[in-house]
Amino acid sequence: QVRVMESGGGLVQAGGSLRLSCTASGTMFSTGWHRQAPGKQRELVAGISTDGKPNYADSVKGRFTISRDNAKNTVFLQMNSLQSEDTGLYYCLAYDRAKRPNWGQGTQVTVSS
Repeated sequence: QVRVMESGGGLVQAGGSLRLSCTASGTMFSTGWHRQAPGKQRELVAGISTDGKPNYADSVKGRFTISRDNAKNTVFLQMNSLQSEDTGLYYCLAYDRAKRPNWGQGTQVTVSS
């Protein structure tokens, strides 16, 4: 298994931007960013395949961009035009070579209106 660590969360005003990073101790295959708002279920925000193909939840299309740097075992989530509804704990889920899911501890994103 790989260890996964998220960073880049914080407090931002509505309309602002943040860039999240997900770094693993080993090779990451398909990887996704999930978020969990208070009182809600965890949901997939954006995912990226091993060869770089992205997919997004409808709620973030046009505002968020997921990308990866395989040489650095890192996946990024650029979040623009942030809204209060984007507030939550953001988790990275990375599949390893054995197709096992590996979750990070999460990074908090808070958008103030």
